[in-house]
Amino acid sequence: MANLIIDIGNTAVKVAWSQGMTLGKTFRYQGEKVNDFILSLTVKEKPEVMVISSVYAISEADSSLYRKECAKLVILDVHHTELLQASGLPSYITYDRAASIIAARYLFRDKGCTIFDFGNTLTVDFVSEDGTYGGGNISLGCRTRLKALNRYSKALPLYSTPEHVELLGDTFKTSITSGVVIGIQYEIEGYLQLHPDNIIIFTGGDAIYFAKRMKNSIFVVYNLVLMGLALIADKYVKENI
Repeated sequence: MANLIIDIGNTAVKVAWSQGMTLGKTFRYQGEKVNDFILSLTVKEKPEVMVISSVYAISEADSSLYRKECAKLVILDVHHTELLQASGLPSYITYDRAASIIAARYLFRDKGCTIFDFGNTLTVDFVSEDGTYGGGNISLGCRTRLKALNRYSKALPLYSTPEHVELLGDTFKTSITSGVVIGIQYEIEGYLQLHPDNIIIFTGGDAIYFAKRMKNSIFVVYNLVLMGLALIADKYVKENI
């Protein structure tokens, strides 16, 4: 039996079937009928382990619904922090960040890692050579910064993420787009100076966009969160919990 791993974020739900560390077909859903979407995936095949990581609390009613669809249900939300503690991670971090850290520890054993996740938020997390979590920060992601400039300053229009960026803008539009993109690049470079020998990992929707603008050697891992959740699911299979 395969496992079903689900990452419920602020704007989208990402799902994949997994066998061990190997990810199968992945799905993405944006909408309000999250339960219907999840249940549609288990109609033909019931997973051995279903791992649901969520930024919001999963209700008992929903848990009961999911429990009927699998042999073992693992809920990872604000009310289920046991796995964070068992993984040596603080209880305040979200499980998508935790999953990224767990995956990075697995992929880069005995290496210090600096993990950047480029989404609606930009998160950076540090892991030492022995796997110890060294803390991390959260700021606005690239598209969120562009939207914030438009929303909170009436004179500034909304622009899309630019394909080409100069160091300094030479028009009204490029002053905004370069300001956001170059600002994030400087932010990244500042963090890299904290642990210059660390492996650098980029993940998230804008990972490639910023990786190709960096001079450093970057590992881009698109599905780092799902990989971490797959490892969690596999742990439950092997331990037969």
